Amino acid sequence: MAPNFGQRFDDLLRQADEIFAARTQNRSSKFGGPYVDQTQLINWQVKVRNLILMVCGGDSQHFLAFEKHETPMFVGDSNYNVLLRQNAVLLAAKDDYEGGYLSKLRDLIAAEVFGSEISQAQELFHANYLSAAAVVAGVVLETSLRRLCQDNGLAIGNLDKMNADLAKAGIYNSLVQKRLTALAAVRNSAAHGKPEEFRKDDVSAMIRDVERFVAFKDAV
Repeated sequence: MAPNFGQRFDDLLRQADEIFAARTQNRSSKFGGPYVDQTQLINWQVKVRNLILMVCGGDSQHFLAFEKHETPMFVGDSNYNVLLRQNAVLLAAKDDYEGGYLSKLRDLIAAEVFGSEISQAQELFHANYLSAAAVVAGVVLETSLRRLCQDNGLAIGNLDKMNADLAKAGIYNSLVQKRLTALAAVRNSAAHGKPEEFRKDDVSAMIRDVERFVAFKDAV
C-alpha cells in the first residue's frame, strides 16, 4: 500500500496537540513548567523524524532543524518548549510538502546531478571505457526509477521490480518497460565484467535512452 504522507502529517500534528493538552506544571523545579510527558514526546519525535527523513531527506533544512531542536537549548528550557519548536518544524515541512516545493527542489538538484553523470558516461564512452560508461548510465537509470517510485508512493526495490511496478501503475507503458529491461541487462553485464554480452552500439544507445528517460521522468 502506498504511504499517505499527507495523512501522516495530520496524524502527527494531532498527536502533538494531544501531548500539549496533557502538559503539567513541574512544581518541584525552580524553573516551573509547563512540561509534557517525556515518553510520549520521544514516541512522537521518532515518528516525526522518520516522516521528515522520508519526505524531505536527511540533508534537508527540515530534518536538520528538527534534530537541532530535539533537546533543551538552555538551562530551564523544558521539554514543552522542545515540542513547541519541533512542532513548528513539522508544520513547515507539511506546508512545503503540500505546496510541492520539496519535489520541485529535489528535481532541480536531480537534474543537475543527472546531467553531470550522463556527461561522465559520454566521456567514458568516447574514451572507449564501455563497461564504465554503461555502469554510470545504469546508476542514473536506477536513481531515476527510485525517484519515480518515491513520487508515486511505490515501494523501493531493485531496478527490475521498480520498472515492473511503475509500468503496472501506469506511469509509463509496457514498451518503455521492455526498453528499460534491455538497458538494465547491459548495465548488469557491464557491472559483472561481461563485456562480450554487449556491443559498443548498445552502450551508445543506452546512454542516449537513459538521457531521454530522465527528461521523460521530469515531465511526468
